[in-house]
Parts: sequence; C-alpha cells; structure tokens
Amino acid sequence: MAAYRAGDVRAFERLLARHERAVWNFLRRFVSDASTAEDLLQEVFLRVVKGADEWKGTAKFSTWLYTIARNLTVDQARRAVHRRATSLDGTGRAGDDGDAGTPGADQRATDHQIAQRIEAAVSALPTDQREVFLMREVMDLPFAEIAKVVGASEPTVKSRMRYALEKLREALIDFQDGLAAPLSAGPREGLR
Repeated sequence: MAAYRAGDVRAFERLLARHERAVWNFLRRFVSDASTAEDLLQEVFLRVVKGADEWKGTAKFSTWLYTIARNLTVDQARRAVHRRATSLDGTGRAGDDGDAGTPGADQRATDHQIAQRIEAAVSALPTDQREVFLMREVMDLPFAEIAKVVGASEPTVKSRMRYALEKLREALIDFQDGLAAPLSAGPREGLR
C-alpha cells in the first residue's frame, strides 16, 4: 500500500491479486447474492483507491481492507431490511433437474440441499455473529485482527463466535451425524 501511495500503480494490482478472492468470499457469504457481492467488491477497492491517503502504515493493510468490506456489508444489510421481498419464481434455476439420470445426481442434489441449509443458517445469524463467523472461517483471520476490524474486544469476538456456532449447531441439528463432530470440535474446525 505504501508503494501504491508513492505512485507505483502495479503495487495496487498486487494488492488486488492478493486480497480480491478472500474479500469476495467474505462479501458473497455475507450478502448471499453474487451480483451484490461483486458490486460491493468493486466498491471496497474503489474506496481503497480513494482513501489511499487515509491508510496509516501503523495498521495492517488487511485490517483496514476488511474494515472497509465489513462497513459496506453492514450498510448493505441495513438497506436490505427495507427491501426484502420473496421471489415469485421460487429458488430453483432452469435446467437444474436436467441431469437427474446421470450417476451421482442424487448425491449432488443432497449436497446442494445441505449447502443451501448451511448458507441459510449462516445468513440467519445476527449480523455481529455472522461477520465474526465469516471472518474467522472463510477469511481465516485471527481473533485479534477480527476484533480490530469490528471494533470490539477479543473476548467479545470469541463470544460472538461461540454463539454463532451454537446457533448453527441448533439450526443444523437434523444433520447431526454428519456435522455434529466438526461443529462441536471448536471454532477452527466448524463448517469448513
């Protein structure tokens, strides 16, 4: 970031290559919509460009970057509360059942249903718990860095993670045989 601020445009390309995928994964899981996540991703890096002079070299760049991403997701969640509407065409996509006769189709359908249930359970978490869960499990950030990003103490962040895991365990209780061991093993092993 210091090199970019000094005028090295290629340094921004390296920052983008290093962080784009992790930030997109966080955003995608937080907003549960690929096009919205893509828009937010562009906004994150646009704010990095516009705010390059605001970044202080005393903090890790990733902490600053994830703070921007988090703030955008919180703003998006607030706006979404006012615009929620149920789709009239359901959740299925055209062509999803076209390969029903191929080997493994039943397993793919089951895997897809499980993935949808997990995504729904994560989406149903309160915002403060969901962001901690995603930063820890998807972005693999340490609790200390998450605490800086969300502006809370490390014990508070760990508590939010514990509550998130408990709620996910409850929401996915009917998958107990397949998921109970990883969920009860602790925060690092849960829902990978």
